[in-house]
Parts: sequence; structure tokens; C-alpha cells
Amino acid sequence: MIEEKYQAHVGMLEGTIKIIEKMGIRIVEMRDRHVKVLLPLEPNTNHIGTIYAGSLFTAGEFVGGPIFVASFDYTKFYPIVKSLNIQFRRPATTDVTVEATLSEEDVNAIQREAEEKGKADWKMDLEIKDQAGEVCCLLQGVWQLRK
Repeated sequence: MIEEKYQAHVGMLEGTIKIIEKMGIRIVEMRDRHVKVLLPLEPNTNHIGTIYAGSLFTAGEFVGGPIFVASFDYTKFYPIVKSLNIQFRRPATTDVTVEATLSEEDVNAIQREAEEKGKADWKMDLEIKDQAGEVCCLLQGVWQLRK
């Protein structure tokens, strides 16, 4: 479910980067400090019928944008990705999802640091799961909030 106050943001987030749109990545949940993104199997299959590794990586990287909008003051800050590592645990043969959640305390601390220093990093450990709830990939990322 996407909270009403985020409805207008979803189209912008999904459509700003054209490859995201072509891959069919969709935001399926968005509320304060939480997002869930779906990556469909099609058109993201590789030569053996599983989801292409680059598509899985992109879904994990993309979640940083929606979680930024759902968590931080986007009129004062913008996000960048600094690093992202991925471990492939099992082939993805269905649509997959990735969820990100930040605590209110973490958001406040990150914003406070960005106000003081002009930028602040935040880390997220994420899981990409198939439709059965099995973990296909683990991601460790660092994003940065900038003024």
C-alpha cells in the first residue's frame, strides 16, 4: 500500500530514470521511513531464465531513492549512492521484492549531521526475496544525504 501523501512521488521516482521504467520496477509500498520495491521477472530474464544479475543490483540500488523521499526532507537534501555490494545466494525465478526501513532516530541523526556538515552517510543491509519469501540476494549499501 502506498500512503496517499506519497502517491504523487511514486510516478516521479519510477519514471525519472528511464531504465527503471523499462525494467518494470515498481514501488508497491511506501509509508513514512519504509518502502518496498518490486522487480518483475519479465523483461529481466537472462539466458538461463532467471533474473539478470544487473537487474537485481539495480533494484537494490533504486530503493535508495524511494526510502530517501519517505524519510528525509527532500526540499533541503538530495541522495547519492556511495557503494553497494551484492551477494547472490540463489537464482531468482519469480518476481522479487526488496524492502528498506529506517528508524525515526536514525533519520533524525542523519539529517542533523547533514545540516551540520553538508552531508551524512547512511547504511542499509537489504534482502532481495522471491515470491516464496526466499532470500535471493544480500545487499550492503552506503547512501549519502547532501545539502
